[in-house]
Amino acid sequence: MTGTAPAQTVVETEIAVADTANTQTTDIEAEPEAPVGVLSGRERIDAIDAELIELIGRRASVSAEIQSARLAEGGRRLDLRRETEVIGRYTRSLGRPGTTVAMALLELGRGRV
Repeated sequence: MTGTAPAQTVVETEIAVADTANTQTTDIEAEPEAPVGVLSGRERIDAIDAELIELIGRRASVSAEIQSARLAEGGRRLDLRRETEVIGRYTRSLGRPGTTVAMALLELGRGRV
């Protein structure tokens, strides 16, 4: 056995593999710094998202008021004709994704009575 490197133990091999995996994970997680234009754009998007979340919350509150009034008058909790109008409006304005947006908004506004 002269001239050959000593055999690694199983533990040494596992440690070497783990070290390699940790290094690769760190390399993947390290993201280069974004350009200033991207950062300012992201800040604007975050601000818009905050406004949208506020508006969606307000919309859900108004929906709950409407449902309560409708139920108090003996009506149904949902007005499917009205929901179809809302879906149509969002779909016309935003295309196919508008349908998904409208459905999400309607779902958020249901059942809060």
